[in-house]
Amino acid sequence: KGTIHLFRKSQRSLVGKLTHEFRLVAADRRSWKILLFGAINLICIGFLLMWCSSTNSIALTAYTYLTIFDLFSLVTCLISYWVMMKKPSPVYSFGFERFEVLAVFASTVLAQLGALFILKESAERFLEQPEIHTGRLLVGTFVALFFNLFTMLSIKNKPFAYVSEAASTSWLQEHVADLSRSICGIIPGLSSIFLPRMNPFVLIDIAGALALCITYMLIEINNYFAVDTASAIAIALMTFGTMYPMSVYSGKVLLQTTPPHVIGQLDKLLREVSTLDGVLEVRNEHFWTLGFGTLAGSVHVRIRRDANEQMVLAHVTNRLYTLVSTLTVQIFKDDWIRPTLSSVPIANNILNLSDHHIIPMPSLKAADNLNPVTSTPAKPSSPPPEFSFNTPGKNVSPVVLLNTQTKPCGLGFNHGSAPYSSVLNQGLGIPGMGLAQGFRTGFANVPSRYGTNARGQPRP
Repeated sequence: KGTIHLFRKSQRSLVGKLTHEFRLVAADRRSWKILLFGAINLICIGFLLMWCSSTNSIALTAYTYLTIFDLFSLVTCLISYWVMMKKPSPVYSFGFERFEVLAVFASTVLAQLGALFILKESAERFLEQPEIHTGRLLVGTFVALFFNLFTMLSIKNKPFAYVSEAASTSWLQEHVADLSRSICGIIPGLSSIFLPRMNPFVLIDIAGALALCITYMLIEINNYFAVDTASAIAIALMTFGTMYPMSVYSGKVLLQTTPPHVIGQLDKLLREVSTLDGVLEVRNEHFWTLGFGTLAGSVHVRIRRDANEQMVLAHVTNRLYTLVSTLTVQIFKDDWIRPTLSSVPIANNILNLSDHHIIPMPSLKAADNLNPVTSTPAKPSSPPPEFSFNTPGKNVSPVVLLNTQTKPCGLGFNHGSAPYSSVLNQGLGIPGMGLAQGFRTGFANVPSRYGTNARGQPRP
């Protein structure tokens, strides 16, 4: 159905789309430096893997995985540049910032998987420890250390820089911070380098190189090959402990959770919004981290009927925009409904509910003995019984009575004089039912004297 396009272009494949986006990123000169470091990184990884095979050192393999992680960080940096070039689309209305969050999460998780693989290989080596050749062990250590530090300090990686500061500290950072306080107490000039906390990537690079240097020394002096396995376990644990807080932080961003450090500020802003003129209620509020340093949110605001929607929207946006950069505010006016006065069907000719009165009446078992006016059993030997309001009982159903007078009187029946014959036919010709007792029968205009005696004189 619809228009037939004879020369429509064929849809691109996934590889074609990736190639197109890569060309878009490569057109920017800022990405050339990252591409150059990526090419050098691949060459360095190739040499390090060859030296790991020749030395038979699993500790050097664990340290090489840090270089592979540097390659992942360079790819994340390219994705960050690509995100800045792309604009929001109908499919991605919030933009593409979550792609760099996903890249950070994937990089840290892959680094942890590599650490788990090293732990598994190290457990097998404890059973049968092979011989370690130290010919290229120290050379590979310094090559990897130099390239890792040079990459981390030369490339400004915005996503990883933000995550390393926003995520919780690792156990390695905490121990180094305790040691740094002791050192800075002796040499105060080092406080700018070690405090408040070191860069986790630089710290793990230095700690891994130090472990490999100790391994080289012990193997050269005592041929203690088991220290290589111990160093591999130490490097794997440091890698896992460093990457785990970053994975947790980026995973919470992907799950659209509210950052803990802004909950107090959001509560304060919402209290201020609820006190604005015309605002009755603030509800259905939801705030989450869209990307690194970008907070998004949506809120519903109920206002008075006489309030200005645009004015309230401007004030609410002005208050929340200081913290929430991407904000959606839905304004709706108060819509109260008059409570229902009756639970029974109302006739179509009854239009005004305010002219009706609901009187609960007890249901009667026998309908044959009912008085048509009082709805109570009629006894000829006794006067009509009074209504009993609020009488406890079962099967109480509401009765809707119509009030056609401007002033309420009696029970709401149509008032007026009734013929004597109709009154006597209904069994109401009983003395003592004048105007003072009209509430009992619903007839307020019944004459106080009626009937004749045998002599034709009016009976008192």
